[in-house]
Amino acid sequence: MGCTCAESRGAPSGVVRGQVSASGPELHPPPTSPAHQEAHTSSLGLRSVRSFELSPLLRPAPRNSTHASCLRMGGTLILAAAAGAVAVLLAVRLWVVLRPRATVPRRSLSLLVVAGSGGHTTEILRLLENLSDAYSPRHYIIADTDEMSAHKINSFEGNRADRNPRAMFTEYYIHRIPRSREVQQSWLSTVLTTLYSMWLSFPLTHRVKPDLVLCNGPGTCVPICISALLLGILGIKKVIIVYVESICRVEHLSLSGKILFHLSDYFIVQWPTLKEKYPKSVYLGRIV
Repeated sequence: MGCTCAESRGAPSGVVRGQVSASGPELHPPPTSPAHQEAHTSSLGLRSVRSFELSPLLRPAPRNSTHASCLRMGGTLILAAAAGAVAVLLAVRLWVVLRPRATVPRRSLSLLVVAGSGGHTTEILRLLENLSDAYSPRHYIIADTDEMSAHKINSFEGNRADRNPRAMFTEYYIHRIPRSREVQQSWLSTVLTTLYSMWLSFPLTHRVKPDLVLCNGPGTCVPICISALLLGILGIKKVIIVYVESICRVEHLSLSGKILFHLSDYFIVQWPTLKEKYPKSVYLGRIV
């Protein structure tokens, strides 16, 4: 049994009224002309092009881009923290340097002497024979395995006290640090042992706070002189570094001399040939 339906409620737009038969609704699309189809096709193409052009802007950022942004932000924070740390260190440095200090007259100067095994100790003790008693206390630095140098220093100080019983400043100390380099040690491992020796040298130098460091070429003097230099850089105390090249060095500097040539306040050579090669050095003739 069929009937004619005047209107289909809820029918989607674009669907025309049709006839309902027993077999179900029979829908017919609206008639379209060729011009209308062409306009409809071009409209769909324009929409697809616009959608294709705008889609990259509407997509969420890929994960790689987000990761790169986080890395950039982290790098910026690290740089800011480093800049803040440097600013704090500079402020502390200025405070240490510019703060008022009471000047107390001193009757003696603290001396730190670096002695090395073999001829280095003999030469450095000859330099100290005519040294004023005002350089006191005297702190001797030797390698932890150098018993011969310790014996020579004790003998030297004992003879010095016997020659001048009325001397006011007879105080001296012997300190030991690890060797920077053993005989026939490889250069690669020498870097590590030197860093370790420097690590232990700075607390010692900071505790002694010498006015003058005197050395003549043993490898042990390198970490000590660098530690003394750091005291001045940090504003703790300005330490004068005097390096005397060994009498055995006639035409070329020792390795310690090459390192400390630009770090010492006074670099003394004992041969005119070295003075010609290193004009900034001080030539006093043979002094040992």
